[in-house]
Amino acid sequence: MTGLFLQAFIYLIAAVIAVPIAKRLGLGSVLGYLIAGVIIGPITGLVGEETTTIQHFAEFGVVMMLFLVGLELEPKMLWGMRHKLLGLGGLQVVGTGAAVMGIALALGQPFTIALTIGMIFSLSSTAIVLQTFSEKGLAKTEGGKSAFSVLLFQDIAVIPMLAFIPLLAIPELVELAQNAAHHSDGHHEELSLVAGLPGWAYALVIVASIAIVVVGGHFLSRPLFKFVAASGLREIFTATALMLVIGIAALMSLVGLSPALGTFLAGVVLANSEFRHELESNIDPFKGLLLGLFFITVGAGIDFGILANDFVVIVGLTLGVMLLKGAVLFILALIFKIKNSDRWLFALSLAQAGEFGFVLLSFSVQNHVLPTELAQTLQLVVALSMFLTPALFILFDKVILPRYEASSNDRESDDIDEQGSVIVAGAGRFGQIINRLLLANGIKTVVLDHQSSQVDVYRRFGRKAFYGDASRPDLLHTAGIESASCLVVAIDNRESSVELVHYVKHTYPKVKILARAFDRGHGYRLRQAGADVIESETFHSALEVGCHTLIELGIHPFKAQQQVSAFRDIEDSCSDKLFKAWQEESEEERYDNNYRKLFIELEESIKSAVNTERSDRHTGSERGWTPPPKGYADDFDE
Repeated sequence: MTGLFLQAFIYLIAAVIAVPIAKRLGLGSVLGYLIAGVIIGPITGLVGEETTTIQHFAEFGVVMMLFLVGLELEPKMLWGMRHKLLGLGGLQVVGTGAAVMGIALALGQPFTIALTIGMIFSLSSTAIVLQTFSEKGLAKTEGGKSAFSVLLFQDIAVIPMLAFIPLLAIPELVELAQNAAHHSDGHHEELSLVAGLPGWAYALVIVASIAIVVVGGHFLSRPLFKFVAASGLREIFTATALMLVIGIAALMSLVGLSPALGTFLAGVVLANSEFRHELESNIDPFKGLLLGLFFITVGAGIDFGILANDFVVIVGLTLGVMLLKGAVLFILALIFKIKNSDRWLFALSLAQAGEFGFVLLSFSVQNHVLPTELAQTLQLVVALSMFLTPALFILFDKVILPRYEASSNDRESDDIDEQGSVIVAGAGRFGQIINRLLLANGIKTVVLDHQSSQVDVYRRFGRKAFYGDASRPDLLHTAGIESASCLVVAIDNRESSVELVHYVKHTYPKVKILARAFDRGHGYRLRQAGADVIESETFHSALEVGCHTLIELGIHPFKAQQQVSAFRDIEDSCSDKLFKAWQEESEEERYDNNYRKLFIELEESIKSAVNTERSDRHTGSERGWTPPPKGYADDFDE
């Protein structure tokens, strides 16, 4: 027992130290787990032969992952993505797999091994790519959306791959495994419901098992979950979720199918269940921990002796696979008309092999499809390609993206043939709302934005906007800044917005400047530059949500509005004091001296104001807080 505790502690402390460091360095959690495994395995030797046994247990994390993938596949979402999912994703998997298989055949590998290698390297790293997209804000780009479609198809494609790989078993490897098992003292046969059955009976059992998962999941899951949820015990719901996944995995294993196939089908069946999110929240921690453990064991099992002996071959194979995948992806980007930097983002982000590559390699060895020595070499290729993925994103950020941004900036500014009483600088979400309100009131506006894509989108909706940098004096002159009454500054760049306010206020002092602030500090800088009206982009919406939160907690709507009004009044009254303190102190001292003291006093004033009964101090600004009619509260509750 002591040894078990020590081994568990080694695995956990390796993960706790390595993964946060890897994420901070931008390498991602999967690489963090792999690095942790390499450190405690080949480098320090803290873990040894038990790694393979633990890996078999940790592979259940993959089963859980595919269950969660199935839960995410709502029919409506799949239908909306059908073109990219089937076209782009399908062509990528088939094209990359065929290309890799062709090269493997040319290198002298048998057909079955070449086909397996092609399937393994047709997959990319969902964990690394999606996490990097999230961290860098690339998920909403055209390249990011296309990459997500391909990753989703790849995750789905793993299911038929797991079902198909056992059919590729090499007779020689099967015979060797049987002989080894026959001479093993501790050998015992696994439980099976289909051993010795004729082909037609085996087919019937397979169909019946899948029917049980689909029909049972559709008709029986809801009553079961309602019964368990009625207990009010979260741990019982967690136990139910685990029971469901483990039970389906066990059923699939008993009939000779992949456990991942069964749990994936169950996930798809439950995708529209009202208990879906509860299932996700209960399964996800186990999935994450077991997958992390799986990747640690992969790292711990890497044979650096093979890397040292065949360093040139392994590095060459890694770079060759990445170049080949990148080329296939780039061609598909051209076919599907993914443009500009998004084309490169799509090709570079998916050029690596993925975590499911480790799963398929392990599965292939277990099912006697790949020789162990070849699998170890391929495992190093998969790992190295994942290690190189951050370098591809750095290449995109530092080399490719700046070139496309520069070429976008080379576009000549539009000829502004209109003038208005209000110039709106910025056609983003903030500027659009302001412009719509002004146009609805018959006010003539001129909208400027320095992002050509934003201007093009704006025009598609029938609104007129001009491409150009609003901070350029010649464009402001053409837009009629001399005769304009107001300038609305809604630029998505802090420095540019401050510079624009400063220039216009000094050059055209009669123009009223209304500016959007990102936060309090940005608001102070705009005020210092001369803006007449400054509004935080989140202040009023946050107060509205706060007001509704108070109402939902049982506070009367009139009282909630009163509390919000008090909060707003105190903020306004203290604004000048805080701004003055902000001006007087340096940035280093600002949060240590008078400014910090005043801010704490502001919070205390707000707390005091909202806790003071103000029924005797109604004002006109509060819209006349007359008592509500009798029975109003009852009507509101209804």
